[in-house]
Amino acid sequence: MGIVYFLGVWMRVEEILSRPSIFRDRNVLSPHFIPDTLLHRDREIESIVRILAPSSKRMKPKSIFIYGKTGTGKTSTVKHIMKFSDQLCAIFAYVNCRIYNSKYKVLQKVGKTFIGELDKTGFGLSHIYERLVAFAAGKQIIIILDEIDMVKDVDDLLYMLGRSNDEIIDGGITIIGISNSLSFKERLDARSKSSLYEDEMVFAPYSASQIHDILKERSKIGFEPDVVQESALNLIAAISAQTSGDARYALRLLIRAGEVADSKRLKTVTDREVETARMNVEDDVIIEAVSTLPEHQQILLLGLATLTTGGSSYAKLGGGGEGAGAANVDGIEPFFMSGELYEQYAKTCNALGRQKRSARWYREYLTDLEMLGLISMVETSTGIRGRSRLIKLCYDAKRLKPILEKSLSCGIAGGHSDGKS
Repeated sequence: MGIVYFLGVWMRVEEILSRPSIFRDRNVLSPHFIPDTLLHRDREIESIVRILAPSSKRMKPKSIFIYGKTGTGKTSTVKHIMKFSDQLCAIFAYVNCRIYNSKYKVLQKVGKTFIGELDKTGFGLSHIYERLVAFAAGKQIIIILDEIDMVKDVDDLLYMLGRSNDEIIDGGITIIGISNSLSFKERLDARSKSSLYEDEMVFAPYSASQIHDILKERSKIGFEPDVVQESALNLIAAISAQTSGDARYALRLLIRAGEVADSKRLKTVTDREVETARMNVEDDVIIEAVSTLPEHQQILLLGLATLTTGGSSYAKLGGGGEGAGAANVDGIEPFFMSGELYEQYAKTCNALGRQKRSARWYREYLTDLEMLGLISMVETSTGIRGRSRLIKLCYDAKRLKPILEKSLSCGIAGGHSDGKS
């Protein structure tokens, strides 16, 4: 019986592996793939290269902070520029700060990139720092800190790296910080700011036509000829442009639609496959976006999701005008008054045993969440409480709420504290 079962499974596996596929090279369709030609980021590439150009003359360039929503090509652009290390006469170290999220882990990762001996464990922070300073003599080192806001002790890290240039002989360390948060630098303390001499760049979201071009280019290599219909590319581009111009989301949707077609043994990817794939991809995107947020931004989102699913107390108290809360303006999710949301945020903090942040930081959180495309805000000059800011979720509250509850209860957010008071 066991042999018969094994043979049946083996034959099934063989049949699956030998089945024709509409994919030619799935890797090309991955959001992590860096193409030789990066479409619609020529201006940003030129700007960054211009800032880094002094390294080609053995001079230290200014550091750069790069901001923009998820999927705007920040990481891809910087990794593309790493290919020009010879022309820039510089050496690069890339650090994913979501993984290496402390000063020690970042320096250890950078040290291991350049100095093989530091691959061993047990070295103290001061030893790694001294070795890195010695190694940097006569060299221009460019350290890329991707998702820099994930580093718990980022002020100490930036101060240390900035001040290291005072000790490096005929060389220097330049930082490229990448963040989804436009207000990231405003949260740094004066000490770390004073150690930096930097430029700033903001990556705008891709338009529908730009996303279409990216999808078209990738699909030519990633799929067999004439597999993806033009209407399917247009639909993905339109959906992605509406959800904050996220090219990563578009590529995920494209590859998932291809998987749907492949599983059904279809020869083409049509609008139908795109719509089928859309729900699962949206859940993946929400989970990724939420899991990387600082804790109090997650709590604020949970408060908004709670209001959205439970209704507005202000409306129940007798408002009814614009800004009274729970007014479904566009048929997606209702708007709520800023004051009501802050009250709910405070209640959620209390329920989770967290100290609420001040109204000032609350406003900063709102700005960050809007920039990430997680919420939408409008100003109003009418309503029961006068001029106010109206806020709504950009995702389905019933799907978002359990994801946030799980993230916060599992302690995922605990490692992403923003350190504010």
